Amino acid sequence: MASFLDARAHNGRWLLRIEDIDTPRIVAGADQLIMAQLQALGMPWDGQPEWQSQRHTIYQTAFDTLEAQQQLYGCACTRQQTSGRAYPGTCRNGLHPGQQIRAWRFRVPEGIVRFDDRWLGPQQQNVANDVGDFILKRADGLWAYQFVVVVDDWKQNITDIVRGADLLSSTARQQLLARRLGAPCPRVMHVPLVLDGHGRKLSKQNHAMALDGANPVKTLNKGWQHLGFEPLSNVNSTEAFWSAAIPKWAIRFNI
Repeated sequence: MASFLDARAHNGRWLLRIEDIDTPRIVAGADQLIMAQLQALGMPWDGQPEWQSQRHTIYQTAFDTLEAQQQLYGCACTRQQTSGRAYPGTCRNGLHPGQQIRAWRFRVPEGIVRFDDRWLGPQQQNVANDVGDFILKRADGLWAYQFVVVVDDWKQNITDIVRGADLLSSTARQQLLARRLGAPCPRVMHVPLVLDGHGRKLSKQNHAMALDGANPVKTLNKGWQHLGFEPLSNVNSTEAFWSAAIPKWAIRFNI
């Protein structure tokens, strides 16, 4: 909702990307359900949708660019050896005899990454200390999310990213990658998550209930309130809802 509001308030294009790069976790038909829900809520996208699973050649080209720049290295560490802490650079200077490459990591430069978030204000992170060299290609041969979204944003000419606050900690990593690829860094806005009674975000992982498609205006108003706005009254259609909501969003964010 926030990204749709922001795109429409800017008279921009709102693009639909199906992020199905983690193929073992894909649920058959989920993409069609997502698109049907968006249409029911009066949220049409611009242009043709993109599926990450169909963009491997684009990702490989970007990967080859980074490898040619010596920004990548092979890593033999297992998940058990590295989980729960910043990667200490175990394989940064090469593998020991007999070790085999499991994954490929990006060489994170030293220093602070600073950016301005349109919702949360100035942000900064020392990626080298907090995260360390992070994976671009996984041990199972799949591309990492952090990598593919940067390439997608670059190739789709994305100017603004509006997403949940759970991805705020990914932004500095993604900006480092973008700069190494010679790509611009989109403006970012991270909006509050909708949480359950235990403080967990509503998601399929936490078995959250599906959207109520039977009453789209009621569903939209609930989302609108979670974004910090008063409910919209006297709206009896999705068209009326968006006609009222978009100008209010523009005023709030000085668009």
